Amino acid sequence: MNKQEVILCEELNGALTGAIEKCPHDRLFILTDEHTHRLCLPLLADIKALKEATEITIGAEDVHKTLETLASVWQALSQQGATRHSLLINLGGGMVTDLGGFAAATFKRGIAYINIPTTLLAMVDASVGGKTGINFNGLKNEIGAFAPAASVLLETEFLRSLDAHNFFSGYAEMLKHGLISTPQHLDELLAFDTECPDYRLLKEMVGHSVQVKEDIVAQDPQEHGIRKALNLGHTIGHAFESLALAENRPVLHGYAVAWGLVCELYLSHLKTGFPKERMRQVVQFVRQNYGAFSFICKQYDRLYFTCKQYDRLYELMLHDKKNTAGIINFTLLKDVGDICLNQTADKDTIFETLDFYRECMGL
Repeated sequence: MNKQEVILCEELNGALTGAIEKCPHDRLFILTDEHTHRLCLPLLADIKALKEATEITIGAEDVHKTLETLASVWQALSQQGATRHSLLINLGGGMVTDLGGFAAATFKRGIAYINIPTTLLAMVDASVGGKTGINFNGLKNEIGAFAPAASVLLETEFLRSLDAHNFFSGYAEMLKHGLISTPQHLDELLAFDTECPDYRLLKEMVGHSVQVKEDIVAQDPQEHGIRKALNLGHTIGHAFESLALAENRPVLHGYAVAWGLVCELYLSHLKTGFPKERMRQVVQFVRQNYGAFSFICKQYDRLYFTCKQYDRLYELMLHDKKNTAGIINFTLLKDVGDICLNQTADKDTIFETLDFYRECMGL
């Protein structure tokens, strides 16, 4: 897999012009969603290289990360005369960069593409690392391919207009990067003033966070080993996300990851001895900033509750792509930066973890 160029922009116009020049093409397309068409595309109006670009616009939010939307992008490319020598620019959040990247990877067996992520989540996670895909059959990112962008342009000025929910969605992935890197990076993230952000400092932190991911991806592009570290919080987090979508109450990806981190740090404490005080710090941060995934419970007596959703969450975890022979596979930690890959837990332990989550999150 080719290495993609990740650029922390000082000036987006020049960076994008340079990135386009590095990708010789016959036709240029730009993919937006309904939000980025209105809010972000006008910021690129003065870029001469985009004057001849054909825009393709899709619905916003993760509910449109589907085979039907993907087919509509293929259809638009075909109808507008795209060839295998065309270039696609994805301007948007993680849904746009994931789906647009997969569209590029599969149209005419692959065309070049550039990502311009516009949300914090897309900057630190979705647009970097070469994973592309769509949701399918009620499962997150079930269909996709490893296909890195030619360039990823990180313009943190987009974050000034980001609402709080989308800010925290991206910040959850930054917390994960802190947990798998160094205590100093994690402490910086936990101490950051999220109510009155210092955007200059945030830009530095974004750069640091992306570097953590890039270093891991460079070691293991196809996720055979250490790249699984990036899945911390995601085995249970994706189950939360898929269940919420199935129940028609979708949640932002980063919120599901934050709740998954709470669960998987507790599982790390049980299985590999992750320090209780560190776990408490992260749990407190998540509880203060992310709310909680609510369960539908039935009370049988004063002491015991059974949650019918536990079995459904467990079933969803069984579909996780990291599993082997039907055994649920977790990435856990002994300590901050001390990563334990290919860890397992039985059903009772996973249910105990969900009990812990409900208790510590006040459910």
